Amino acid sequence: MEFLKEKEKEGGGAPSTGVESIDFRLIREFLGRLFGKYRRTTLSRKLSAVRSFFTFLEKKGLRKGNPAADISTPRQEKYIPNTLPVDEMFRLLDRPDREKPLGLRDLAILEVLYSCGIRVSELAGLNPDSIDFEERLVKVFGKGGKERIVPIGKEAIHAVKAYLESTAGIRRKAQAGRETQPLFVNFRGGRLSTRSIGKIVKKYGKEVGLMTDISPHDLRHTFATHLLDGGADLRSVQELLGHASLSTTQKYTHVSLDRLMEVYDKAHPRSK
Repeated sequence: MEFLKEKEKEGGGAPSTGVESIDFRLIREFLGRLFGKYRRTTLSRKLSAVRSFFTFLEKKGLRKGNPAADISTPRQEKYIPNTLPVDEMFRLLDRPDREKPLGLRDLAILEVLYSCGIRVSELAGLNPDSIDFEERLVKVFGKGGKERIVPIGKEAIHAVKAYLESTAGIRRKAQAGRETQPLFVNFRGGRLSTRSIGKIVKKYGKEVGLMTDISPHDLRHTFATHLLDGGADLRSVQELLGHASLSTTQKYTHVSLDRLMEVYDKAHPRSK
């Protein structure tokens, strides 16, 4: 609406905001003025909203044709995930205070995120019975309610057990009468939110002096990258992350290519 009013002022006439006055060229100009001010993902969302608006008008019989239908979606920037080197990841895991229940909880959160590579929403949705402590497996419900089984490391298992033991009394009181028991709880005994988990991860990142402002998703990226660096194949990493398409997982290969080039330069006789 503001863009249309600006256009009318530039032309010296009264504002005309009727939908019939909007054509292909006007929408292109609208996007062109936004280019450089916003990321391409934002431009794509705005174009999608315009398309949906005109589709709605067509269905209601308020306008014929969709002037945004043939406008190409802006090509997206190549996204290289933010990852932590192994030494920084280990510093992060060493930070929580193991003498306090909250410290044990936070350690378990960090260990599970890094050990399993699950999404923060998947972590928040875990219950104690989601983990098979003997087989070292975790049942995860991902996007669209899809279930998958992922392995969990011994250090993460130890951290979760220590956390559960330290909060056993609190849990018995808080969970009385409830059908499900969340694995990670807040001070009231309720399920810890994804936002709270994000704050916890960010807090420890700042305390250990990491250069980047990290998030739970960065630990997921770190998990995938460290697996690839260690020799895991892309298909296996795809299964562990719960990606529907291999192309989604392939973004992690950009990070691992640096290590591959280093190995190549050192090992290949003709690399010099």
